[in-house]
Amino acid sequence: MGVLGTGYAGKSKTLKRKNKGAKKNRAALWVFFFFAVISITAVCCYLSYNYVVGKAGSRNEAREITISPGEGIYVEIPRGAGTSTIAEILKEKGIIKNTYIFRLLSMINGYDSLYRSGTHILSDKLSYEDVMRVLSSNPITVKVTIPEGYNVKQIAEVLEKKGLADEDKFFDALSSGQFDYKFLKDLPKRDNRLEGYLFPDTYEFDLKAGEKEIIDRMLANFNAKFKPEYYEKAKSMGMTVDQIVILASIIEREARRPEETDKIAGVFYNRLKSKDQTLRRLQSCATIQYIFYMREGTVKEKITEADTKVESPYNTYIIEGLPPGPICCPGENSIKSALFPEEHDYLYFVARGDGTHEFSRTYAEHQAAQRKYGVR
Repeated sequence: MGVLGTGYAGKSKTLKRKNKGAKKNRAALWVFFFFAVISITAVCCYLSYNYVVGKAGSRNEAREITISPGEGIYVEIPRGAGTSTIAEILKEKGIIKNTYIFRLLSMINGYDSLYRSGTHILSDKLSYEDVMRVLSSNPITVKVTIPEGYNVKQIAEVLEKKGLADEDKFFDALSSGQFDYKFLKDLPKRDNRLEGYLFPDTYEFDLKAGEKEIIDRMLANFNAKFKPEYYEKAKSMGMTVDQIVILASIIEREARRPEETDKIAGVFYNRLKSKDQTLRRLQSCATIQYIFYMREGTVKEKITEADTKVESPYNTYIIEGLPPGPICCPGENSIKSALFPEEHDYLYFVARGDGTHEFSRTYAEHQAAQRKYGVR
């Protein structure tokens, strides 16, 4: 019995040593495996980082891809569209064949957050990465200049010629569009209610911007230019913002030189404040031209006596005071002149024919100036 017991104990000790050795080996393998995974992950991250950074650098240095509008395919990317949505749009347009590959390459190449909404010109001959480069660049825009003194009809005509708007839809948006701006609060109901407020400037519009967005951009520009202190100034003068813009629009169309706008504004204020009913009729030829342009789409080369008798609430030869609305969209200089007119005692002015005006205090002086410069 003693011999058997001793043998069993010896085997047990041997098994324990083997188990301990096996455990140590397994622990060593796990440690090796763990560090191997960490090392491989670190290397992969490093390589991936270098790859993405390298791609970003190559994007900055890569040649610009330009496709002729006549040969390309117009693709509209909606605002907020993700890579999956963009891939589906591209497939529908025939630009790519496999949306999964596009999404994968987009993620790997770091383009997912770079795509720009708007209209882009693409081709089905471009590589997937070239497509990504085009979509991450600026969309196609059309530059358009709206001159100071243009009325809404002229603005609509310019936008239609540029392919940015349909004139009828533009006027529909003018009359029915909802725009939230302080200066439009309490605006009287009238035809072309936003006349005077589409700020003249140079703009860049997306091809698919649409009439309402274009109008909103122009109104936002007016909002930026009509400073908070202008509201207070108008109030202190006993004028509404709308009356200031109406007067500014007449100044804009009458003045040919920026240095004369303050003086012309002073003439109109002197007449508006006059106790003489005749003087309170501003007798601005610019208002007559507005009537004809809105009716016939043209301006008259010369205003006749008969033209000054045309029936219209905008005819300042007939009505007293200001017309019911602006006759154009004035620039900032004319708006400032309407707010800060020159103080003087002139009541009349007549064009000299060189862009400047002769100013007179009395009607007799005015008649002499008319004869001198051959003006009715």
